[in-house]
Formats: sequence, structure tokens, C-alpha cells
Amino acid sequence: MSDPFVVAKPAAGRRVLITGTAGFIGFHLANLLLEEGFLVHGYDGFTDYYDVSLKRARDEHLRRHPGFSATEAMLEDETAVWASAEAFRPEVIVHLAAQAGVRYSLEQPRAYLDSNVIGTFNVMEAARKLEVAHLLMASTSSVYGANEDMPFAETDKADTQLTIYAATKKANESMAHAYAHLWGIPTTMFRFFTVYGPWGRPDLALYKFVDAILEGRPIDIYNNGQMHRDFTFVGDLVRAIRLLVDVPPVRPAVGEAVEDGDSLSPAAPYRVVNIGNSDKVRLLDFVDAIEAELGVNAIRNYMPMQMGDVPATWADASLLQRLTGYRPATDVRDGIARFVAWFRDYYGK
Repeated sequence: MSDPFVVAKPAAGRRVLITGTAGFIGFHLANLLLEEGFLVHGYDGFTDYYDVSLKRARDEHLRRHPGFSATEAMLEDETAVWASAEAFRPEVIVHLAAQAGVRYSLEQPRAYLDSNVIGTFNVMEAARKLEVAHLLMASTSSVYGANEDMPFAETDKADTQLTIYAATKKANESMAHAYAHLWGIPTTMFRFFTVYGPWGRPDLALYKFVDAILEGRPIDIYNNGQMHRDFTFVGDLVRAIRLLVDVPPVRPAVGEAVEDGDSLSPAAPYRVVNIGNSDKVRLLDFVDAIEAELGVNAIRNYMPMQMGDVPATWADASLLQRLTGYRPATDVRDGIARFVAWFRDYYGK
């Protein structure tokens, strides 16, 4: 197979539908694509899983751009999803909207089935009917579940999910493969690794830690701090997605071998790609870096491992680099500094 690396194609008004544009990652991706000249239509339900005013602020920021339009509706609303997609006629769909959060899935599992399974099916149906050039959809590193061999590679078997959240995302991958096979929809699934950065979600560790430390409240540190995460800066993540837009998978010809390390399906134009920093960071070192940036010591409340959590994640991002020539590389201390600057400015703290 030939080297798939390509230079990013000029935007020139290319039309991209992004679900979840009022969310953390969708907001950043929409911003990036708008800056490059894409026409972007957002789709978001503005659920109250976390502070809706933060979602409104992101949406208001995007609406200042003349290339942006949006629909406010739930993913489970099949009629609304189709009406939005049919009216906009995108060339590419990037599906990021989902019920997020590993821990919340222990409390409200049905919300994950409604949004992540039924909602994703509605998006795939729209992609099928419109015959889009590329469907890209978010998965998660949580699908690796109980796997212990690291770094995690896309070709690893991933059948031991530990939460309903992870299970719904693995279901999305299977559903997407079936649709790619049946209808020839070029589909890329990307597995995210612990994304952080400005405009982040209030339920994420960095946000919670910074907020608590500045207010003098204790922070909960699970597994007594003996955890590692592959922290990925949001700007790096959306740059990787942008580049993957221009690398739609192509079904291999009959008898054509797939390169070692490539997750390209032999039966469909379908591929899974890790997006991570390829670097394990110890949770205690992460907290140390936050304290250094804030100039304040945290009140540390050491806790046992939470149900459904895993002690470590670590991405093998070599396939992403092979496909796009790009690999996330923002140092966690620089990323924390950029988040803190945004947090202080946004909340006046």
C-alpha cells in the first residue's frame, strides 16, 4: 500500500457537520475549521449534564463567525438529526456529541444508551442517506478496558470494557464498521486519551482540581495517586482530527494485504485511530504541575480506586503519525498553564 500521508486539502467552503459543537472538543474543532475556511453546521442538545451557561458561551462564540450555523436538538430525535443534515448537505460529518463521563455512567446508564447508541445510529443513517465522503466519529481509550499491555494499539483486542460508557463507545465502533461494510461509507473512529485544555468540562480532573485549589477546598485523588494518564491537549487533538478529515479509509482490494500496525478493516473502508500524547504522566506529577502553576498547594484527599476506573492509559499514536505526519506533543505543564490562564480570565479568579 502506498504512503497515505497527504497535505491538508484547502477548505474553500467545504461543508462539515459537527455534532456537539457546544461541547468541549466540538467547540475547539469548529473553531479550527472555521479559521481554515470551512462552512460548519453544529448540532447540540445543550443537556444539563454540566453547567449549560458554559455551553451557551461556547455557542455564542461560534455564532460570531459567518461560516457557522447550528441546530439545537437532541441526538435521539431522529427527525431533527435528519432535517438538519438534509438542509446543510455536508460533505463530511464529525460526530462528537455523546453522553460523556465514566463515573456518571454508574448513576445514569440509560442516558448513555439513548445518546450514544440511538443518537449515533441516527447520525450514521444521515451519513448513509447523504453518501458523505467521510464520517468521523469519537470513541474513547476506555474501550481498552481491562487491557494491561501498553501502550495501547488500535490493533489490540478490546473486548473487556469496564463501564457502560465504554461499552456504548465500543458498540459505536461495531455499528460503524457494519455501516461502512454495508454502504461503503468511509469511516474513521478515533479513540481519545484524557483530553484537557481551555473551555474544558467542569467534570474533568484539571477543571475540578484548579477550581477546588483556588477556593481552598480539598481535591480527591483516587487510587492514592498511583495512576497514570496519557494527557492530550485539546488543540493537538482537534488538529489531528482536522488532518484525518483528509484521509478517508479505502477498502482494500481483494487479496491486498493491510500494513502491519494499520487498523484498516479488510472488509470495509473503516479504520480506528488513537489520538494521544504517547506519554504516561503520573497523577501526582499532574497535581504537582497544577500547584506550581497556581502557586498554591492543594489539600489532598487520597481515595481508593473508583469503580470502573483503570490505573493507567497510554496511547500508541504511530498510526496517526503514519497517516497524517502529525503527532500530539504539547507538554502537560504548558497545557496546564494555558488552561489556568483561560480559567482565571473566564471566571475572574
